[in-house]
Amino acid sequence: MGRALGLCALALLSLQNTLSGEVLIFCDDPTVDKAVTSAINKFNEGMHTGHKLALFQVMSASKVQNGSYWLKFTTRRSSCSASDATPWTDCEYLPIDKKPIKCNATVHMNETDTDTEHVDLHFAQCLGCPEEIDQNSEDLKVPLSVSISKYNSQSDHTHLFTLNDVGPATRQVVAGFRFKFKFDMRRTKCAKEEHKDLQEHCTADPDNELANCNSTVDMAPWRQELPNVQLECGSGAMPPMILRRRPPGWSPLRNILIQFPTASPKAPPPSDAPPKTKEAKISGKEESSEEDLAKPSASPEDSLFHCPSKPWKPFHPLRTGQNSMVAFDFGKM
Repeated sequence: MGRALGLCALALLSLQNTLSGEVLIFCDDPTVDKAVTSAINKFNEGMHTGHKLALFQVMSASKVQNGSYWLKFTTRRSSCSASDATPWTDCEYLPIDKKPIKCNATVHMNETDTDTEHVDLHFAQCLGCPEEIDQNSEDLKVPLSVSISKYNSQSDHTHLFTLNDVGPATRQVVAGFRFKFKFDMRRTKCAKEEHKDLQEHCTADPDNELANCNSTVDMAPWRQELPNVQLECGSGAMPPMILRRRPPGWSPLRNILIQFPTASPKAPPPSDAPPKTKEAKISGKEESSEEDLAKPSASPEDSLFHCPSKPWKPFHPLRTGQNSMVAFDFGKM
């Protein structure tokens, strides 16, 4: 009975769209895949910063009498930067985005040519929201410099550490600028007893130990104030995710070396873990519902025209707690 109703609805939809000159087609049709690929390629070609987009799901597709395809699909940011020559089809999804990006496109196709007329993206933008910045951006030089300087002045290591790799980074307009980013460092040959701060000759061997940090830096250069740095650091490299190694010769410490007053890290207060309450259970349930946003919309076999399609490839979001961090409460400067 249910199958019969589905076929009836399918026939009515096809009739309605045929009369209007628009014909619905299957989301997993090879021609739809070709049209969506053309649309994503065109958008990525116009990008100069950030990360290329990669297909996630085709939501709906239709064809009009002049040979144009009207497409609705979702994408995710990929591991390939905009300047990378790697095709998006060879890239992985960035694990830090929960919601996919909604896209609309019009693509003209015939037996020999494919031409994308336009691609519209619907980002969840708002004033004052964090925006992604490239890990090699000049804007990160000062935040990285002060973060590494603070770590070296406050940690109990016998040697200084220098930058190794930079992870995801965002910038937000608040009272000034707020930078949030991940990075890791490698121990250098310079002992703290002999060097107060990093110098050009403080190099690190590839086999030296690593330390990684999450950093939040608030700064307003026009107020002539020192940046406020908050660090959460742990031993070892950054957790498995997309890493971008800084280009040769790029050093955040080349032009800026800021020293911070030394102080012993405060010991975390003893805590007796309270029993789980009803509120905690509710919070856990809400967290799970947020993770559900990363899941595909529906099973293609159970929907008309197989829409939305199966995900182009599995998405594995970065889960809280993958990297256990030890917080150093350095306080405000």
